[in-house]
Amino acid sequence: MASFLFIDTSAAVATIALHQKGLPLLQLHHHQAMEQASVLSLLIEELCQKANISLAKLSAICVCAGPGSYTGLRVGLSTAKGIAYALDIPLLLFNRLDLLAAASAPGRELAVVLQARKEEYFLAHYAADRSLVLDHQHVFAADLATLLPASVPVLCDHPLPAALPNQQLVFDAQNGISIPHWLPLAEARYAAADFDDTAYSEPFYLKAAYTTLPKPR
Repeated sequence: MASFLFIDTSAAVATIALHQKGLPLLQLHHHQAMEQASVLSLLIEELCQKANISLAKLSAICVCAGPGSYTGLRVGLSTAKGIAYALDIPLLLFNRLDLLAAASAPGRELAVVLQARKEEYFLAHYAADRSLVLDHQHVFAADLATLLPASVPVLCDHPLPAALPNQQLVFDAQNGISIPHWLPLAEARYAAADFDDTAYSEPFYLKAAYTTLPKPR
């Protein structure tokens, strides 16, 4: 029976979860984003102790690889890679936009829009069956009205520009990804042996890091 470790450090709240077939899902959360690098391994150890399972019994590591906090994504993915390497088990990366869409009720189109910076967003548009209509991308506020039909509701973590006529479904970005909705996606990929390359996988940044040139001396 497959056992999955889930890691989500894409937002302010880190979520760690463990699923063993036939047993209750176990989860831990940490609410201090600046501490994720120092506590993530400790949270995983605590979770395994509560579940009475060793890391060696895991079948795969599932990680939310972004978009989101640059530092958080690197912390989560590097930890997941380390465990996957050490145990020689599969690594499965998931896009945060897809996971949020999967947690919403199917049956109608949906766009997921997350704020990247002021007037900048991460966007994906999904059909009623949650297949992609518009692929994951980084856009500017001025592009939203052009890219999103007015009839498509938008799941967003911040209120969008008032000029956008879409119905806005604003959610609390402090909450982590819904593991019960993530689990079926993980099980399907595991069954299909649809794994990511542990050596070369990178976070889904979707945009370059914001950097500045050093001041001349």
